[in-house]
Amino acid sequence: MVNDKRVERIWRREGLKVPAKQPKRGRLWLNDGSCVRLRPEHPNHVWSYDFVEDRTHDGRKIRMLNVIDEFTHECLSIRVARRLNSTDVIDVLSDLFVLRGVPGHVRSDNGPEFIAKAVQDWITAVGSKTAYIAPGSPWENGYVESFNARFRDELLDGEIFYSLREAQIVIESWRRHYNTIRPHGSIGYRPPAPEVFVPAFAAWPAALTRPASLPKLPLVQRPTLN
Repeated sequence: MVNDKRVERIWRREGLKVPAKQPKRGRLWLNDGSCVRLRPEHPNHVWSYDFVEDRTHDGRKIRMLNVIDEFTHECLSIRVARRLNSTDVIDVLSDLFVLRGVPGHVRSDNGPEFIAKAVQDWITAVGSKTAYIAPGSPWENGYVESFNARFRDELLDGEIFYSLREAQIVIESWRRHYNTIRPHGSIGYRPPAPEVFVPAFAAWPAALTRPASLPKLPLVQRPTLN
């Protein structure tokens, strides 16, 4: 029989990390007694984004802007640069809005890049809504915080980046693997956006309905020269 204690003993014996017990936290309530909770109900309903920082081998800082779809758990984008400000936030979101449509809500913390008036006005102008969490309450942004933890544990803590360009290439490769191959326990151990391969003949249905045999042409006898 295998129980939790035996599994934890194996983890410790092999030098693996035992997940820490999650602390209990209270809900947030409004003045009318209703609970503050915005749950994603369909794709493109709620996106969330946050910053993650790391350093290259020479000690210089790099920043990453992670954007995810909370319903599908797909990582939509990871922008990697030395510096990122509110203008970069608008640039990343505008590209995603063109490719995937405008989400119902965009959730973030109260960082200066997210609460900038230019960002708020732009998100409102395109038809979306901002959903800021309460100050000092990162658990309200649990989807992207969980992604950030996986991102750091599976990639950043195990890689040495010697340049910004190397970081951009390696991180984008990891993002594609995270979306298309890596199984996610919260969605039935399936990747959020698996790759689909279409057979060559499926793109040309007429190729599958070609006649079984070509019609035979009548034989023409050539005249012979005496």
